Amino acid sequence: MARPPIHEVRHGLIIAKIYRKKLKNILRYSVTIVRLFRNGDVWKESSRLGSADLLVAVWVLNKADSWIASQMEAAEQ
Repeated sequence: MARPPIHEVRHGLIIAKIYRKKLKNILRYSVTIVRLFRNGDVWKESSRLGSADLLVAVWVLNKADSWIASQMEAAEQ
C-alpha cells in the first residue's frame, strides 16, 4: 500500500501532496499535484489540469516549495 503524504497544500480543487523519503541518510521530498472532481456522489482525483487550473497550481506548488524549504531548514538545525 502506498504511503500517505506527510503534508498537503490545497487551494480549491487543486492539491499538492508532499512525500518524504530518506535515502542514504539524506531526506528527499517529492510532490504530486492533483485536481479533485466529482463523479456522481464520489470525489476522485485526476493528474490532468485544465487551463483555468494552471495559476492555482503554481500558487499551490509555491506554497509546497516553501513548506519543504522550512522542513529542510529545521532539519539542518
